[in-house]
Amino acid sequence: MAADTRTGTGPRDRFRAQVQQEVKTAALRQLAEGGPEALSLNAIAKQLGMTGPALYRYFANRDSLLTELVVDAYGDLASALRRTAEECTADAVTRLTELVRAYRRWALAEPHRYRLLFRAPLQGYDAQSTSLVEASQPAMTVLLDAVSALAEPGTRVPEDAAAQFRDWRERHGFENTSEAVAVRSTMLWAHLHGLVGLEIEGNFTSMGIDPSFLYETEVKDFVRCL
Repeated sequence: MAADTRTGTGPRDRFRAQVQQEVKTAALRQLAEGGPEALSLNAIAKQLGMTGPALYRYFANRDSLLTELVVDAYGDLASALRRTAEECTADAVTRLTELVRAYRRWALAEPHRYRLLFRAPLQGYDAQSTSLVEASQPAMTVLLDAVSALAEPGTRVPEDAAAQFRDWRERHGFENTSEAVAVRSTMLWAHLHGLVGLEIEGNFTSMGIDPSFLYETEVKDFVRCL
C-alpha cells in the first residue's frame, strides 16, 4: 500500500492527534474533579503510560494544554449555538429564546469547561490572548446575528462608547453590525453569564428555586426594550 503523503494525514500525524486527544480527555477529567489547580501533566503522563518528557513532545507546558482546552470549549459552544440557530425556523424572538436555552444547556452540561472560558484558570495565565479572543468570536457571531434579526435596538450609544464598539467590530470582522446591536448583544450576554455563573455554582439551588423563569424573563425583557 502506498504511503499517505498528504500533510497531516499520515500514520505519524494520526497517532500524534490521537495522543493529543487522549491527553485532553484526561485533562478534562482532572478539571471536572478538581478544577484547573488539579491539572498535572505528570499525572496525565503516568495515567497514559508515558514519561513526562514524552508528554512534553505533545504539549510544551500546562498553559499550552489549557489553551487547547479553552479553544476546544469555545468551538463546542459555538457549534451548539449555531446548530440551534439553524434548526430553529420559527420567528426571531423564538430563535433568540432557543439560543439562550442552548447556552444554558451547554454550560450546565459542561460546567468545568464553561468556567475555563470566562475566568483566568491559573495565576499568570493570559486568558485574553489573541488566540483565545479569536476563538470566542464564532459564538458571539451567532448571538449578534440573532439580535440583528430582531427590530433594530433603539439604544442610544454615547459617542465614546460607540467609538469603542466600532473599534471592536472592525477588529473582529463585525463591520455590518450596528453599535446598538453590539451594545445590546453584549448586555444580553453579560446578563446570561451572570445567571449561568450563579447557577453552575449552586447559588439558585441553595435558594431552593429553579432559575428557568429568570432566563425566560431575561429574553422577554430584552425584546421588550428593543
